[in-house]
Amino acid sequence: MSFATEVVISLFLFVGACFALVGSLGLARLQDFFMRLHGPTKATTLGVGGMVIGSIIFFSAGEHELSLHELLIALFLFITAPVSAHIVGKAALHRQLPCEERTRNVPWADNEKDSVDIN
Repeated sequence: MSFATEVVISLFLFVGACFALVGSLGLARLQDFFMRLHGPTKATTLGVGGMVIGSIIFFSAGEHELSLHELLIALFLFITAPVSAHIVGKAALHRQLPCEERTRNVPWADNEKDSVDIN
């Protein structure tokens, strides 16, 4: 494997790890459930995507043929992450979980201008 290929793989792994770190920090540091939902669904999905691209390049360069096993993992992740986040968010809306004051468009808010109908 050439040095340039190793640099590209390392770059994708590093970028993926940075996105995963940001998503994990968002999950740990944000104040309420609706804010925390963004970290694992968006940033961590991009992080795993970067790592999967690095893995595709690594196995394709090592075996001298295109390795597409990781594409199935990425496809499964990109399909299931938004769907599961939507389901969890919808369940939180129906349970009326407590929110920070900064959270906008709360359907059960007292003032009508910030509320949105969830039905």
